[in-house]
Amino acid sequence: MQARQLEITGAFEFSPRSFPDHRGLFVAPYQEAAFVEATGHALRVAQTNHSVSARNVVRGVHFSDVPPGQAKYIYCAQGAMLDFVIDIRVGSPTFGRWEAVRLDSAEYRAVYLAEGLGHAFAALTDDTAVAYFCSTPYNPSAEHGINPLDPDLGLPWGDLDGEPILSDKDRDTPGLAEAAASGLLPDYRDCLAHYEKLRSE
Repeated sequence: MQARQLEITGAFEFSPRSFPDHRGLFVAPYQEAAFVEATGHALRVAQTNHSVSARNVVRGVHFSDVPPGQAKYIYCAQGAMLDFVIDIRVGSPTFGRWEAVRLDSAEYRAVYLAEGLGHAFAALTDDTAVAYFCSTPYNPSAEHGINPLDPDLGLPWGDLDGEPILSDKDRDTPGLAEAAASGLLPDYRDCLAHYEKLRSE
């Protein structure tokens, strides 16, 4: 498995080797040794999530309070998606920037987002199935969102072949500036301290 650190601190792309034959295909989308070598710490998995989305569905931008936050390791089990890592950590040198990685069931690349980063994706095919390994269980009181259509983010939804399909909950979330002004966003220094604690455990 190959690992690539993205430009946003705390975000990584993992590319596993797949083994197709006449029966089908075998692949290991998560491999602990490669993960630890790239990030410097193990992945604690407290919950696994699975979503299925129709073409042009957009989910996110989602994030959690730090500490403890919720790190996510994500891959596409079926179909194809455009996965977004958004730096919403106040004080970060890349605050407000995003990176996109195509995840699909042809190459089974995965993305890891450390605690404090925002996450969103767009389904590029019908029945796009996404698997998430989450470091903490779902905590409704600590879960927040930013409107994925916020022009300040500039996420390229125009690349979809139709209008983005959002939940009412995601559509009603604040924009990035409003979330920052209200004190809702994670602090970059708190996140760095949390990452260092993970590496020392």
